Amino acid sequence: MSTLYRKYRPQNFLEVVGQNHIKLILEQEIKTNKIAHAYLFCGPRAVGKTTLARVFAKAINCADRKSEIADPCNKCSSCEEITVGRALDVIEIDAASHTGVDNVRENIIASARVVPSKAKYKVFIIDEVHMLSISAFNALLKIIEEPPAFVVFILCTTEVHKVPATIISRCQRFDFGRISVSDVVKKLNYIIKAEELKIDKSILEEIARHSEGYMRDAESLLGQIVAISGKEITREEASLVIPRSDLNEVINLINFLVKKDAGSGIRLINKLIDNGIDLKSFLNDLIEILRKLMLGKISPGLMEKLAIELGEAMELKINKLSQEMTLDLILIYIEKFIKVKNELKGDFIQQLPVELAIAELSIASTISVNPVLNQINSGTRIIQQDQQIKLSSKPVVFAIDNIAEKADSKPIISVNLSSNVSCEQIVDRWNEVLTKIKQNNLSLSFILNVCQPRSFNNNKLCLAFKYKFHRDRVSENNIRVLIEEVLCQIFGMSIIVEAIVDENLEVIANKAISEEPLDSKKEPEIISGLGEQGSMIDNLLKTFGGKVVS
Repeated sequence: MSTLYRKYRPQNFLEVVGQNHIKLILEQEIKTNKIAHAYLFCGPRAVGKTTLARVFAKAINCADRKSEIADPCNKCSSCEEITVGRALDVIEIDAASHTGVDNVRENIIASARVVPSKAKYKVFIIDEVHMLSISAFNALLKIIEEPPAFVVFILCTTEVHKVPATIISRCQRFDFGRISVSDVVKKLNYIIKAEELKIDKSILEEIARHSEGYMRDAESLLGQIVAISGKEITREEASLVIPRSDLNEVINLINFLVKKDAGSGIRLINKLIDNGIDLKSFLNDLIEILRKLMLGKISPGLMEKLAIELGEAMELKINKLSQEMTLDLILIYIEKFIKVKNELKGDFIQQLPVELAIAELSIASTISVNPVLNQINSGTRIIQQDQQIKLSSKPVVFAIDNIAEKADSKPIISVNLSSNVSCEQIVDRWNEVLTKIKQNNLSLSFILNVCQPRSFNNNKLCLAFKYKFHRDRVSENNIRVLIEEVLCQIFGMSIIVEAIVDENLEVIANKAISEEPLDSKKEPEIISGLGEQGSMIDNLLKTFGGKVVS
């Protein structure tokens, strides 16, 4: 008995799951009879590269295919021979076991010089082509560059970076992607109906998620479940093959955390343990959901493109949950549970690390974040208050405000309101931003004083700095959060800060900071009298917000 993935291998373009952008081009080439001499199919495993290569070989050699249709008839002798693997003119080579130059010469180059025995084209499908040796690639290069008119090469690889550029440049390249959950479920549902089985759709979605976008893996998992089940597959039988997990419980746990309900969260974890849920699998799902929420907060387009699909019902719950969370909170949760997952062990009280994380996150969410951030800032101060540095023969004292003592006790405000705020408006009110920043972090206000708000698109503010160390300072997580908090307070919307370096930037200090009265009118004279050391002092003062006291 053949396995499910072999039994239900696609035999035409319509049956190939996903990869629509690739199928469209190949079908058009077949219809217009504009066949290339070499193709490169690259992408992860189990997403249809070899399958699509076989369908393409079948289509261009089909004796009864109509000109306006790209799909092969699957009834003529050529199609039948290719389907069962007996076609002499479709040659499949596993490069992993034929890596040497001699194999290339004997199996490919020599054979390519002979006209097809029956078919119109002689097709060479070379799987895992990146495994060929350098000498083998060199031997293959000439025949791929100028093959006979009746020869077509289809190179398949999971590691395209190992294929020489000289080979890639002579091929039509197609990049395959992982298959979406919805497409995997459709294919599994088709198999279930063909096998006359009964299974809940949620189990199929769980199989699809667990296969992580690899169609063959999903079909293999389904085959294992079918092997131990009858005509009706239960969740208990499915759980023998795939680790049990429940995304609804993941959503419930996140809700408990948002509501600071540590008790309900801990009870939920222990209930899952009692029901035989694999804790690592549950944490994987939890991190995956949090990642999806993070991507959605950053950009809805990122969530649609990069995050795993969860089905219509679950997507509605995710969207509702997203409205109750801020990006900062999501990031804290992700970092915490990644750490817990790595520390998880199967010995004494397995769930204890998760319980501790729930308790800590519930408590931490009730504490103001600003004092913590400012204490971190104070730990990175280079010059403490009233610290004296002896330069040349004159003592010069720098006074830097104690950042920790000026910590604002108000919690960070994060909102997700749409607004028509423009970059010009932000520039006009930049002094207001500097003034508010100065109340929390004096040195940061001087750094922002010499930056330029460059652009503002999709709630992302781009700040340009002349020096890399300024950019790096603003890019620190705690500093960035502080800036975003102040922007949120002033403009009433969530604004993401991005810092870049522009060495050609002309630094012009803002008046809100630069025109503050000095403790001594003779400060410029003192600094200039120190020569090179005075120049260094001047840079330090501008960077960290100091002033000459004596």
